Amino acid sequence: MKKLVILGAGAGGTMVATKMREKLDPKEWKITVIDRDWKHHYQAGWLFVPFGIYTLDDCEKPKADFLHGVDFVQDTITNVDPEKKVVTCSGGKYEYDWCVVGTGCRIMPDEIDGMMDDWRGDIHDFYTPDGAEALFKKWKYMKEGRVVLNIAEMPIKCPVAPLEFVYLADWFFTVNGVRDNIEIELVTPLTGAFTKPVAAEILGRVCDEKNIKVTPNFTIDNVNVGKKVIEDVMGEEIPYDLLVAIPPNFGAQVLIDSGIADPMGYMDTDKHTLKSAQFENMYIIGDATNCPTSKAGSVAHYEADIVVDNLLREIDGEEPRPEYDGHSTCFIVSGYEKAYLIDFNYDVEPLPGKYPFPGLGPFALLGENHQNYWGKMMFKWAYFNLMLKGHELPLEPQMFMAGKMRHMAGK
Repeated sequence: MKKLVILGAGAGGTMVATKMREKLDPKEWKITVIDRDWKHHYQAGWLFVPFGIYTLDDCEKPKADFLHGVDFVQDTITNVDPEKKVVTCSGGKYEYDWCVVGTGCRIMPDEIDGMMDDWRGDIHDFYTPDGAEALFKKWKYMKEGRVVLNIAEMPIKCPVAPLEFVYLADWFFTVNGVRDNIEIELVTPLTGAFTKPVAAEILGRVCDEKNIKVTPNFTIDNVNVGKKVIEDVMGEEIPYDLLVAIPPNFGAQVLIDSGIADPMGYMDTDKHTLKSAQFENMYIIGDATNCPTSKAGSVAHYEADIVVDNLLREIDGEEPRPEYDGHSTCFIVSGYEKAYLIDFNYDVEPLPGKYPFPGLGPFALLGENHQNYWGKMMFKWAYFNLMLKGHELPLEPQMFMAGKMRHMAGK
């Protein structure tokens, strides 16, 4: 019997497992999914926990709910050997014919000097479930002070999440009646509020309208918890009362230890086929890749179809097709039950226009409205009830071409 081993049961790994189980004959193929955590986390939902919109229970379900017809192994991966095609875990070894790596990425606050000196004191995060919950408890009665959100470096999971966070903070403190007494500052290594010029101008203007200060080109060097400042490599200091940190994001440590990833834990991936650029019979998906696109759930969703198609092609003796174009779709919540929407790929930056969505759309691109907000909130339901179970959304890659034409036409 042939063996497909999938490392990680996050968004990418789960979708590939579900789709491949439908495609491969169970009498000929054994599919094994390995992950150390029995809970599946809707990571996009963590953003809402500090504001009391979601609880952690809203964002978690057992992975067993989505992994049917496969062997789910709850264990810690300790080594990946692509030459011998063996994955070693704390509890045993697993040989494979094909392997899909979907081990995600994680925050590394200890990479910044001084950050751990007051971690979960006056320095918090929302990129982990415990961090998001702790932040809500920390500031739900906050009445005055300086809230500074700092992005240490790129890439990070969900590049729009920092903007969503400061927009929601403006809303949160306004409805609590204390906004006039609280400063909000976004401190970023980017040249503006976002990475691409048109979106950066529009989303930066939103910051201005909400009285959110944006400090660009800031590369953090250290945190001085005694002075309560963050300092950049040029010596500039920014004071805070509450620091919301987005530390460096690294891939899985086991990939580094196994010698198959770069020093930050990301694997060299063909950005169009999603096949490993170094190792045979291996594909990479989601946050584990070094593809120049967003590390986001929508990306993993689009990539899953490409990985499945190319795996099946290679199993049948055909060459993989270079069909992934870097497609990413992101709702940007702006508070007051409104949101923006951006859609882009490797070649087309986010631009104003319309995004087709049968039955619900079209959604406005780079335009704020209630429809976009409820589209984002609906996405959690679709994620748990459709995407992870192998069902398709109407938001599919073939529809991107229609959206792309609208972008290019400026409509």
